[in-house]
Amino acid sequence: MLFNMKIKAASLNAPFKPNSCLVKFFIESDNLAKELEWFLIDNSFKLNPVQEKYFLDKENSELKFYNTESAPEVVFLFKVKKGEDLSVDYFRNSMAGVVQKIVNEEISYLYFNPPQYANFSGQFENENYYYQTFVEGALLGNYTFTKYKSKKKKEKPLEALLLAEDTRKAATAIAAGQKVVDAVYFARDLVNEPAVVLTPAELAARAKYELKKTGVAVTVFDKKELQKRKMNAILAVGGASVNEPKLIIMHYKPKTKAKKKIALVGKGVTFDAGGLSLKPTSAMMDMNGDMAGAALVIGTIKAVSSLNIPVEIIGVVPAVENVISGSAFKPTDIIISASGKSIEVKDTDAEGRIILADALDYASRQKPDEIIDFATLTGACVVALGEFAAGLFSKNDLLAKNIKHAGNKTYERTWRLPFWDEYKKLLKSDIADVPNLGPRWGGAITAGKFLEHFVDEKITWAHIDIAGPAMKNDLTDYTKKYHTGFGVRLMVEYLSNVSGNKK
Repeated sequence: MLFNMKIKAASLNAPFKPNSCLVKFFIESDNLAKELEWFLIDNSFKLNPVQEKYFLDKENSELKFYNTESAPEVVFLFKVKKGEDLSVDYFRNSMAGVVQKIVNEEISYLYFNPPQYANFSGQFENENYYYQTFVEGALLGNYTFTKYKSKKKKEKPLEALLLAEDTRKAATAIAAGQKVVDAVYFARDLVNEPAVVLTPAELAARAKYELKKTGVAVTVFDKKELQKRKMNAILAVGGASVNEPKLIIMHYKPKTKAKKKIALVGKGVTFDAGGLSLKPTSAMMDMNGDMAGAALVIGTIKAVSSLNIPVEIIGVVPAVENVISGSAFKPTDIIISASGKSIEVKDTDAEGRIILADALDYASRQKPDEIIDFATLTGACVVALGEFAAGLFSKNDLLAKNIKHAGNKTYERTWRLPFWDEYKKLLKSDIADVPNLGPRWGGAITAGKFLEHFVDEKITWAHIDIAGPAMKNDLTDYTKKYHTGFGVRLMVEYLSNVSGNKK
């Protein structure tokens, strides 16, 4: 991390300590110049004419200046536009940026002063979550993955104080935000690990170690157990590697009566070289992150268990390496999956859907109320939506609506794509029940249609393709450098909503 950060709630009149930074947000209005003047007088700050003109100019929204008279020594001013155009991520991203900008300053205390919630009640459904976005931003901006650097900067202590009218609500928001982001950190650490470290066995070991702290039962099927259960799809994809495949099963039972039983399934390809349908080197460079769906599921269960959300969760993660050796599965192979349905292999680089076939069949056999799967499944989805949204596929309108609503709130957005049965007709095989690859067009949709073959049709199901937003991208200050841990906050929100456990 950039800092060893501790966040606390404090009153609006909390005194400033030496070596501190203040973040102040102003609402853009006709009275802005006067409000700025009062703020400067109240705090004995001085801006020179150039700085003041710059900040008041409609083209500019942020100013950093140094206070030479007393604490706080560093001040950030932000200008916020009220109204529907304000992104729900604005404060989260602003705080992430501030934390990154002060890393080289001699700062020990960070004070951030949100505007009154009443100004933004149209964008944020409750005051607790409004405060929580500031907390999440500071923590997400603090994330780094530098464990393999030989020369690491020592984490400096930083006490962050959330200044609020209602310190009780602020403290509640801090507690919730820290638990959620702690789970995001864990997911991000998994996704950013190099594949030489994070093998299928290591992924299973870390899930077991982390989740057992909160009482989640974790079972791992090894190669022998996979053979016993005829999970030939997982075995085929993982058969070329010296690091044998695993199936990781996590079972969270809440302390109170569960409102629902939901299965979360995550693709866990810890490295994808493409198999015999070999990827070029440039396309392999992010493939240690091809288990981002698995990290999402594990991180979500970690957060849900720490927050005591009353939903029973079955987490299912097939973990494999898709590499090359004499035992690699081949194009033209026929795989008999655990469901009994046969798969014609047309491309070994369309491997994620193959391992999910066995995982979805296992999840279906647990008789959940819903199944939601997550996978960095297709480049076609990134072509369609870019890096800033995940593809959402479901025949259930209510499930799709609720997932989309949760993502809009957390800014981990999904976009629903067509899932009509006409697309299923594009998956034809003369020698098996279904091929693992369809025609060129609509690749993200036909990949989802492949998965549909292995889900019990009586169970409500959604497939979410996270290939774009799971990887580092320029959407926000907290997603630029490292793989993102996308989806953990989205699912915590969704599961809180379906359980009635609103934050």
